[in-house]
Amino acid sequence: MMIETKLSDLAVGHYVVKIMLQSGNYNLAKPSYIKSQQVIDKLASKGVQTVLIDPDRTLHQSVLPVATSAPQPNDKISRQQLIKADVLRAKMIFDDSKAISAKVFNDVQSGREIELAPVLDITETAMNEVFKNSSALACVINIREKDHYLLEHSVSVSVLMCIFARYLGIDPATTHQLAVGAFLHDIGKIKVPSHILHKPGKLTDDEFEIMKTHVNHSIDAIEKTPNISSLSLSVAAQHHEKLDGSGYPFKLNADDISLYGRMISICDIFDALTANRVYKEGYSHIKSFSILRNLAKLNHLDSELVDKFIKCMGVYPVGSLVELHSHKLAIIEEHNTDDPTRPLVKTFYDVEQKGYQAAKSIDLTCDEDYIVKGVRPDDFNLDMNQIVEFLLRQG
Repeated sequence: MMIETKLSDLAVGHYVVKIMLQSGNYNLAKPSYIKSQQVIDKLASKGVQTVLIDPDRTLHQSVLPVATSAPQPNDKISRQQLIKADVLRAKMIFDDSKAISAKVFNDVQSGREIELAPVLDITETAMNEVFKNSSALACVINIREKDHYLLEHSVSVSVLMCIFARYLGIDPATTHQLAVGAFLHDIGKIKVPSHILHKPGKLTDDEFEIMKTHVNHSIDAIEKTPNISSLSLSVAAQHHEKLDGSGYPFKLNADDISLYGRMISICDIFDALTANRVYKEGYSHIKSFSILRNLAKLNHLDSELVDKFIKCMGVYPVGSLVELHSHKLAIIEEHNTDDPTRPLVKTFYDVEQKGYQAAKSIDLTCDEDYIVKGVRPDDFNLDMNQIVEFLLRQG
């Protein structure tokens, strides 16, 4: 049941459906969570007096802290609570990003101009989250729905670009423009006939020529977007170029492909390799890293950047699953820069008993257990969404 709520009663964690009473004419871009007091203050400044909220979707502030500074020693909040809050907040950002991505695709399909403001806002929010704590969003982009590939791919590549840019020391202003370009890089695919775009088997030569036109369609739509930066356009335009000149649409040689064009190629391919689709299971992260290195050997990708990307993501990326020697499944919680093969993990499933078990965090640098291999949920008939929900309930 929806409830009309005074702005003075609105709190962080509430899910606002729409504005009910106001003295101005402010419009919400879409229903969304209140993520900070600043959002409430902005609504007040626009003359908003009451809003409609969905109480069933409320995330209480006790699990949604908004302070960006580290907790002081006397703060009564555990590390596990902070991780849970980070993941919940990251999931909200990812879901909001998907909703905005869906609107962008619909606008392009209908011949309407892209509304840039929501894209700028959500990519800035994601970028700020990455610069504060990249682990939570890195974890969330592993939660994928097979039939939402196109939307989730655009969002995930944008997040990966932020994570990679942060690792390379690229400044936030430039990173934001890269994130916008990555968010929009595949919008032209909505112009590709569905039977080609979603074909489960290998495309014929003629079909592949049609598929390649998606980049041209993306460029056309982005060029028509008022106030879009030239860097955002450039990074989207170069995501299928290869160093040996065999890429498309411009067949650029290595000297003509920017650092940012080289970066998005790596992020785009990595996400495409690891994502599950209706007709194709994704590869493990380790297998995907191997494919990236082989593409670098073929002079399609920048080999130095590929190695940096792998180091950035970690041998076992945060949010990925591994099987331990103890026959337990675990999710990667944190990297260990001193020994990348021994990260901090959280066990949650017993392979031999084929059942979930109480979650337990283990620092593998201080434990006799060790990683046997990286795995996918499908290997054990598990669902990543259910795994994360279970871990969140466990705290």
